[in-house]
Amino acid sequence: MGNICRSPTAEGVFRHRVEAAGLAERFHIDSAGTHGYHVGEPPDARSMEYAAKRGYDLSAQRSRKVRAEDFAQFDHLLAMDHDNLKLLRAACPPEHRHKLGLMMAHASHSGSAVVPDPYYGGAKGFDLVLDYLEDAAEGLLSSLRK
Repeated sequence: MGNICRSPTAEGVFRHRVEAAGLAERFHIDSAGTHGYHVGEPPDARSMEYAAKRGYDLSAQRSRKVRAEDFAQFDHLLAMDHDNLKLLRAACPPEHRHKLGLMMAHASHSGSAVVPDPYYGGAKGFDLVLDYLEDAAEGLLSSLRK
């Protein structure tokens, strides 16, 4: 949505997995929001804090809004929830709609279709987001390796 909580965390977790697998040169990983509320800002301090506790560094990231060229440039555009997926579908040219999906479609253990927004919650929400995204990132990397 605003690209300060879930999306940068997803980017950081997936980037970490890809680098650990020795595949960094084969991927272009980025995150963006469907809204421009926080363009140019770093991730939410709580997202960075909880990610750092698990070894993920989000500090170099800056929020940006999805651009028209993203639909052509990227092979996969994965939303955190159904509302953001709907907004992506509305903005996406028809020839690129097959690239859209939900991040949690790649999860195998979390049992949720979406990554809940932790912004208005407490610490437990940021840990839950990390749990979900670690699961989904592992599944995504596994499917891309095939």
